[in-house]
Amino acid sequence: MRIATFNINGINTRLANLLAWLESARPDVACLQELKATDAQFPAAAIRALGYHAVWKGESRWNGVAILARDGEPVVTRRSLPGDPGDAQSRYLEAAVDGVLIASLYLPNGNPQPGPKFDYKLAWMERLNAHAADLLASGAPVVLAGDYNVVPTEADIYNSRSWKKNALLQPESRAAFARLVAQGWTDALRERYPADPPPWTFWQYFREAWERDAGMRIDHLLLSPAAAKRLTDAGVDREVRGRERASDHAPTWIELD
Repeated sequence: MRIATFNINGINTRLANLLAWLESARPDVACLQELKATDAQFPAAAIRALGYHAVWKGESRWNGVAILARDGEPVVTRRSLPGDPGDAQSRYLEAAVDGVLIASLYLPNGNPQPGPKFDYKLAWMERLNAHAADLLASGAPVVLAGDYNVVPTEADIYNSRSWKKNALLQPESRAAFARLVAQGWTDALRERYPADPPPWTFWQYFREAWERDAGMRIDHLLLSPAAAKRLTDAGVDREVRGRERASDHAPTWIELD
């Protein structure tokens, strides 16, 4: 079972790229982030034509998450992250697929920091950690897949010199991510690639980052113990980032036995 996460950075703008990747990679499940489309604008018919059932939660202009599955329709278990009923941003979607509980999440960027956006990021992470603890306690195979907007360590970025003030690298962001993993989650890409540097998953559009391979790792798949014991492989479809009109992220994936 191949499960992928892909921040598509505008699903309609990059639909051709998404469909080409789905057709060539054929993941069993694809978690998408940053749809930048309302529910009505989601290209369900084009995705269905490739054999994928989809559930999604859109938002005008920003955010938006989806889960696609080839083998039957995902059964939605949660459409928002608990802990703040007033939070209307579309950043979390959870569904069961073939006996695995899968979340597609798009963690807040948090810039500029300090400020309200960074405060929201940290509060969202605390809510995620609380919900993740509940999921872990269930004993079920769970995969938390998405764009976490956190560079976990200095080894997860090409060079942090110009990123020192960025919310993705702040000690508070890293500490919250570390507390999440410490609950008992397995960072699948790091499990597969323990040596430094790990594969990058994101290259910004500026300063020829892709051409220089000046990337970082911010897309993560965290596995509960029941899922981690089934892990056989993990990787990044790096070549997708080099295509015309590409997202600034590359699809990141795991394989479960």
